[in-house]
Amino acid sequence: MSNATDLAKRHGQLKSDRGTYDSHCREISERVLPRQADYWGGAASTPGAKRTDKIYDSAGEIALTKFAAVMEALLTPQTQQWSKKKAKDEALNQVHSVKLWFEQVNKIVSSARRSPATRFHTMAHEFYMSLGAFGTAAMFIDKAPNGPLLYKTCHIGQIYFAENAWGVIDTVHREIELSARQATQKFKRERLPSKIITAAEKTPDAKFTFVHCVKPNEEIKPSRRDYRGMEFASYYISVADRDIVQEGGYRAMPYAVGRYVTGPKEIYGRSPAMTVLPDIKMVNEMSKTVIRAAHKIIDPPLLLQEDGALQAFDLRPGALNYGGVNDQGQQVVHALQTGARVDIGLDMMEQRRKVINDAFLVTLFQILVDAPQMTATEAMLRAQEKALIGFANLTANEREELASVMRSLVGGIDRTLREVAGTVQTVSGCALPFDGMLDDNEDIRDILEYIGESLQRGQLAEPPQDEPRRPVAQAMERRGGR
Repeated sequence: MSNATDLAKRHGQLKSDRGTYDSHCREISERVLPRQADYWGGAASTPGAKRTDKIYDSAGEIALTKFAAVMEALLTPQTQQWSKKKAKDEALNQVHSVKLWFEQVNKIVSSARRSPATRFHTMAHEFYMSLGAFGTAAMFIDKAPNGPLLYKTCHIGQIYFAENAWGVIDTVHREIELSARQATQKFKRERLPSKIITAAEKTPDAKFTFVHCVKPNEEIKPSRRDYRGMEFASYYISVADRDIVQEGGYRAMPYAVGRYVTGPKEIYGRSPAMTVLPDIKMVNEMSKTVIRAAHKIIDPPLLLQEDGALQAFDLRPGALNYGGVNDQGQQVVHALQTGARVDIGLDMMEQRRKVINDAFLVTLFQILVDAPQMTATEAMLRAQEKALIGFANLTANEREELASVMRSLVGGIDRTLREVAGTVQTVSGCALPFDGMLDDNEDIRDILEYIGESLQRGQLAEPPQDEPRRPVAQAMERRGGR
């Protein structure tokens, strides 16, 4: 069992190893995702304050939003069932009764995920925003207090992780800030430090920092049915007192961490925003220059005589300015003609914007913009073509990392499937335990055969007590069923 001191020391090490990455992400956040800039260190601004002081052109910010929409439409569309479970044995997947059973399972999972209470689609959009901006995104999947599932996309500035020998993330530390009232709601009062208990009574909105540590359970006891028998150990630490305020476990990693691409000897991802950060900076500087040049053209400086006769020159509409012409009726006041070519600046900015849009895959999906006059069939075919081109333009590493993201998200569903309805029911009657059932072909055939026969009867029920015990009943007993 880990102690708070060791966990806090490990957290400090993981945090210090990421200093360069944090400064890089802060620079990106200030220009692409300013609402999250405070989480990368530096002076925190007041909640609700303007954070766009370094943005003169919103091309990067808009491209990131479109990137997230594209990723969501391709990977986790709200109107489609984008993940389906099936047996590992492909021969079983051809059996009609097996197909019916998995259809019910997929409906249960899909229905649970689409529930507004889970906030999956809201969090998925934030997940893709983080992936496009910082190259790394993390989603916490847990059991909700009042429901089976709860998704929360965590700001990557609060997440620190480590890989195992095979490059798989198996350790995650997450810093969270809770008020004293929230801490007493989440943790048992007897485990909290006395200062937090006191604050909950006197100043309930006072903030305290905690660290959630999830790592492989090095002292796993397979015979135990509680958290000590789970694959991953979980600890919540109070940072101020270095006390463990809660310990538990998970059957699978509860944090789905996705990385867009990674560099050699790096474990944190790199993003499209990092690729075009020079272009984003350049288009902002260009925008400032073009604004100044256009301002001079629209409201140019005035050239006056040196004698000071026009010191009270009035620029208001309809104003009378005596001495503005000489005896020959010629103007003695002239606007400064700089000869600035604003159009050249605008063309250069448009080139930089195109590069930014290309990096965020935006230009691949501008179907209606490219050809607004088309039939519905043409639009559908062009959409399919754009999708294929989009994935073809992803590098092999990018495709692998996006697939890893999806496996992580679906893995969270697998882990919480048991909590979706407690057990999986096809129609009514007997409930079959799902935990690990699809991983063992010794039992799967008998169980699926039993389910198929039950479906033919129109319900899923226990066999009569006077019937001999069937292999499926034995399999269910081995799985913990009754």
